[in-house]
Amino acid sequence: MTPVMTAAVAVLLGGTLGIGLWSLLAAIPRWGAEPLVRRIAPYVRDVSDPQGTSLPTVAPTDPAAFLVRAARRIWAGFVALVARVWGVSDALSARLGRAGWQMTATQYRERQLGVVVVAALVGALLAVVARLAGNTSPAVIILPILAAGAAVLGAEFLLSRAVSRRRARIDDELPTVLEFLALCLSAGEGLLDAIRRTAGVGVGDLSAELRGVVLAVGTGSPLADALAAFSARVDVPGVQRAVDHLVAALERGAPLAAVLKDQAADAREDHKRALLEKAGQNEVLMLVPLVFLILPLSVVIAVFPGIALLGTGFQ
Repeated sequence: MTPVMTAAVAVLLGGTLGIGLWSLLAAIPRWGAEPLVRRIAPYVRDVSDPQGTSLPTVAPTDPAAFLVRAARRIWAGFVALVARVWGVSDALSARLGRAGWQMTATQYRERQLGVVVVAALVGALLAVVARLAGNTSPAVIILPILAAGAAVLGAEFLLSRAVSRRRARIDDELPTVLEFLALCLSAGEGLLDAIRRTAGVGVGDLSAELRGVVLAVGTGSPLADALAAFSARVDVPGVQRAVDHLVAALERGAPLAAVLKDQAADAREDHKRALLEKAGQNEVLMLVPLVFLILPLSVVIAVFPGIALLGTGFQ
């Protein structure tokens, strides 16, 4: 066994032993009494803080709690360092918003880093097991790097897929939402009231974004600016086109119901065209098993008896 593998096995066994000892120490019952501040805290709570959230806390003294606090501090510093090196940009925040994930860019980087660390540890464990099993190939050493790289690519792929799926759902919901808005406007409601009603009735992703528009207008933003921000946040061509026409109609005093009906018809035509394109792509994909599986098998079944008969005839 090489010195590197000896050190890896030693670290693995030593870490397992340390975790076991910390667990045993944490399981030992506490013999001392609770601190005085903890015992009198329920009787001296301030009336402005009935839950006692602002009372001084006493740091736990058991080894497990100390280990957890130390691990959290180390992890927080490591995440901050990686976030500075890796970068947290506005583009990443925009992608998270388009995917519908309720997290900040820093939280996403932290989760991604956690996945990378876990994948690297799993790769290191597999490398140790492979070396102990007798595999002396140098490629085993790069297993942690490969696992970490696969974790990074997997996280980016999941985010991109979430963005594309949410955009497809918004495209599907767009004609119905525009028609409902046009119906509300034809019934005599204003544009903001129609958006509020649509956002309250709908349950999809587009309705959720419209609720954000209503909230922005309620907090003081102009309706045109809220719609423009909503269009930029969603980043769907159909939505951007409909919002641009709607804002132009608001500025010029054009009939909004007719504009929305036209945009709904255009959205349905775009959706129909996308379905036809997808159907054409699926036709090509359906030829793959036919050409590479069914057709060769049919040829083999048809030709093999003749080949066998020729072989017996030559004998």
